[in-house]
Amino acid sequence: MPLLGVNIDHVATIRQARRTIEPDPVWAASLAELAGAHGITVHLREDRRHIQDRDVRVLRETVQVKLNLEMGATDEMTGIAVDVRPDQCTLVPEKREELTTEGGLDVVGNRDRVKRCVDQLLEAGIEVSLFIDPDVDQIEASREVGAHAVELHTGAYADAPTASDADREYNSLVAAAEATLQRNLVLHMGHGLTYRNVVPVARIAGVSELNIGHSIVSRAVLVGFERAVREMKELIADPS
Repeated sequence: MPLLGVNIDHVATIRQARRTIEPDPVWAASLAELAGAHGITVHLREDRRHIQDRDVRVLRETVQVKLNLEMGATDEMTGIAVDVRPDQCTLVPEKREELTTEGGLDVVGNRDRVKRCVDQLLEAGIEVSLFIDPDVDQIEASREVGAHAVELHTGAYADAPTASDADREYNSLVAAAEATLQRNLVLHMGHGLTYRNVVPVARIAGVSELNIGHSIVSRAVLVGFERAVREMKELIADPS
């Protein structure tokens, strides 16, 4: 079964709406762990719109499962990551004006910059995953720059307007998953996954980790964080 990485960015989004101290994403991480999450994911953005530097440092001291830091492939973020030493860094594209990450990292078009960042992270003993579109050229480039894993962007599948569109995007994910495994890369998937659409993705052969955030935080507002995490974990543990 895939492992569940819980992204807690939007707990911080609620906090930053009032520039106050609550809800603290560190508390959410603790509850996610109690509910059985296998990992905690946070995205430290250049504009610090939700997760703050303090959050990353406190989480490094308190999280007992895998801590995955999403970040842009910049000198600033690389320096922070090397200092904090999360278990894994996932390199993602980043634009200030976007609401959330739009599309995968263009490894092919930014090979030198990405490789420089990957090399520094690997030298610090940090595992590296690249968040990419389900495209064979991007998968191959990810292998060539030394990443140990790729996270296939599931947004096109999640946002498909019709059933036929969803089937087409799903088949693209299946093909990309096969290409990933053929290159001996660890296979992760994420973006836009919800309680309604996650089961088919959890069934894809070889997927080792799903990273899910907004849908879990949204449900947690109504039913509580532990219950929201447990319900998602149950779905991906038995995707029948």
